[in-house]
Amino acid sequence: MEVFRRVTKFDFIRLRWWSLTLSTLLNVATLVALLIMGLNFSLDFTGGTLVEVSYAEPADVAQVRKTLADGGHGDAVVQRFGSARELMIRLPLKEGAASAKLSAEVVAALRAAMGEREVQSEPGQAQKCVTSGAATPVACHVQVKRVEYVGPQIGEELAWKAGLALLLAAAGILIYVIFRFEWRFAVGAIVATAHDVFLVFGFFVLTQMEFSLSVLAAILAVLGYSLNDTVVVFDRIRENFRKMRKASVVDVLNTSINETLARTIITGGTTMLTMLALFLYGGETLRGFSVAMMIGIVVGTYSSIFIATPTTLFLGITREDMLPARKVTPQESTP
Repeated sequence: MEVFRRVTKFDFIRLRWWSLTLSTLLNVATLVALLIMGLNFSLDFTGGTLVEVSYAEPADVAQVRKTLADGGHGDAVVQRFGSARELMIRLPLKEGAASAKLSAEVVAALRAAMGEREVQSEPGQAQKCVTSGAATPVACHVQVKRVEYVGPQIGEELAWKAGLALLLAAAGILIYVIFRFEWRFAVGAIVATAHDVFLVFGFFVLTQMEFSLSVLAAILAVLGYSLNDTVVVFDRIRENFRKMRKASVVDVLNTSINETLARTIITGGTTMLTMLALFLYGGETLRGFSVAMMIGIVVGTYSSIFIATPTTLFLGITREDMLPARKVTPQESTP
């Protein structure tokens, strides 16, 4: 840690105009993309049927899509889920179509493409099928792992509660920072946190990755991570305002950022390694969560240095704002 403090003397504040311009352009682009493209909501929010199947051999996703399209399910979304043998099939809501019927039609079409038909099997055992020209049932080439259904009312309720959770978390952060710091720091922290969350949304809009409840959980975690990183820098700024009596405001801000830079790099790096492990080995279920966290770590670290601190400078923070109020003695108060 001491090594980092000795060797890092970057003038971060000098780059504030570039960083704020870049962030403004990215946020405007995110807003435009949200209005034009929108988020690719998962079944958690839109409702529909989800079928998870496992093949005995690596599955050809393109061929599976063609099979379902030929069977009247051209709107099905097919993607790998974990290994090359596992697929997740999402079907949107259809008027007058029951979830059980849709899932049964999908599985029947996939098995028919493999030349097999399911027969009755014992509960808890592998599903049995017969193939053309054979009378003895064997384990089906296509095994159904999971079937889920989310109704439209449940999806709307989840979307509403998700937005409410995000707003309440942001409000809680605002209240905490206002009481913890001087109001200029509070504004800087809120601007940086909103910046981070908005850019995570922007990434999911531009890539059209599925936006699920796990991604929302990651965004809530990014709120806390970004705020924690910002508070560490602000704490050091407050300390240095009281110690560096003869330094200018810009020098105090730069010194504080450089002194906390080692901690920021170590914390961000270790958290990034954890999320990278989840991304590589956590399977499809945790992929959205890990991606959102990794994007949040990058933009959270960036905003703590280049957004939060310059914002307090633009708002006119001074040493006098940080110094404790001097007690007036009775003699001084006597006219």
